[in-house]
Amino acid sequence: MPNELPAVSSLHQLTMNGLALHGWSQQNLFLSDELTLALAVECRDEAATGALAAAAVGRGAARAVHSAIRGDRILWLQAGRSEACDSYLLIMETVRVALNREFFLGLDSYESHFAHYAPGAAYQVHLDRFRDDDLRTVSVVIYLNPDWPVEQGGALRLHPLDAPASDVSPLGGRLVVFLSADMPHEVLPATHDRLSLAGWFRRRPPN
Repeated sequence: MPNELPAVSSLHQLTMNGLALHGWSQQNLFLSDELTLALAVECRDEAATGALAAAAVGRGAARAVHSAIRGDRILWLQAGRSEACDSYLLIMETVRVALNREFFLGLDSYESHFAHYAPGAAYQVHLDRFRDDDLRTVSVVIYLNPDWPVEQGGALRLHPLDAPASDVSPLGGRLVVFLSADMPHEVLPATHDRLSLAGWFRRRPPN
């Protein structure tokens, strides 16, 4: 997989500006078509083999699968699983460095998973930060759906606290970044399979 860093680095400042002004940022063509396709193929292949598991909600003893609340199936990424995933994780490392440089957030790790929403699946309004765990700081969604018509649905609906809701269509290569603790959001149902990568930059835990 070609080195993606030069193409991505030019978008860093736009991403930082959006976060600073609005608490979220959208950047199109964040991933190359080649890398987006490779990741989409990997996600579909893993889904076909049954490797993706139904996503749960809640924490601890309350953690359970509730498909009416959250209907996606996921697979967590680890370094070394594929060339495409390693290229993606390397790109996100440069974003982590840029976020720390711009906002002094103390981010020291990034976690991410494939997410597959079958037709009709959705995720109700929620925040990405748990009440008893404030380490998730910046949320990331990257879409893997080429040529996605808006009428197929599946938008990410963001609910800023001081602005009208915004819908982001899940078009391949598109990046959405927002502050985990401050941005209620939901995933609307789609009429076709919807593929993405969801991720979180995490702060260092207190000593």
